[in-house]
Amino acid sequence: MILVAGGTGLLGSKVVDRLVAAGQQVRVLTRDRQRARRLPAGVDIVEGDVRRGSMTAAVQGCACVVSAVHGFAGQGRTSPEAVDRAGNQNLIAAATAAGVSRFVLVSVAGAAPDHPMSLHRMKYAAEQQLQAAPLTGLIVRPTAFLQTWLTIIGGKLASGGPALVLGPGRNPINFVAAEDVAAFVCLAVGGDPRIGPQITVGGGENLTFTDIAERLLADAGRSGPIKHVPLGALRAMSLLARPVRPSFARQAAAAVVMNTIDMSFDPLPLRERFPDVPALSIDDVLRTARVSTGLA
Repeated sequence: MILVAGGTGLLGSKVVDRLVAAGQQVRVLTRDRQRARRLPAGVDIVEGDVRRGSMTAAVQGCACVVSAVHGFAGQGRTSPEAVDRAGNQNLIAAATAAGVSRFVLVSVAGAAPDHPMSLHRMKYAAEQQLQAAPLTGLIVRPTAFLQTWLTIIGGKLASGGPALVLGPGRNPINFVAAEDVAAFVCLAVGGDPRIGPQITVGGGENLTFTDIAERLLADAGRSGPIKHVPLGALRAMSLLARPVRPSFARQAAAAVVMNTIDMSFDPLPLRERFPDVPALSIDDVLRTARVSTGLA
């Protein structure tokens, strides 16, 4: 049995689909059983929250645990501190106590104790907890999820609104499709020796926020407009929105960082090591979205 914590989310659901298609027995830990209705038949569902309560029932009888949880975009008490650090600590401790042999942690590229983004600092803390645990720990570090930022930048296009670029939008950033990350997570679950104890996974393109806005507009058959939110306004929102809309404040703070530090990635070495893993481009992801919504 393989437990996927966060198995109803963007990444976790794709991991579940792959594992089930490969004939694996899968259990999903989710806070909302209703969201699990979209999962394949036969998946065992356990309702629970990594932030609080016992994880014993979730990990019982599992040979492998995949943690695909994150607190970047959550509301209320959901935060990187609560989910990515404390929640993973809770899950790792439960897996250790239950005799789980393999634990795959989805972290983030560039995770470090002094990173300007709280998500990266809390993911690093989780990595340290896993490496200190007496089980086989494997860490997958993806770059920024392409689908997340397609939604942020293009969320208003369907209603006739502008593409929203947070900041100047000129800094090259590596974005990776969730499907690609899921493929590498499943390789880690299966013990592929090419993975090693830690692997950074990126997409085939380094794109600016403005590049993404232009691709989204072209996909919608439009030439504009693009609305830019100045860095000064983002810095102010990251502070002022924190008490009332912490998720929005984190997105604003993340956008400041993503406009101002090197977040590029050279995909060539990864692709040379894993020629069997397809790399989806932004055009591939947009095409898939059109098919799934009946707009193709």
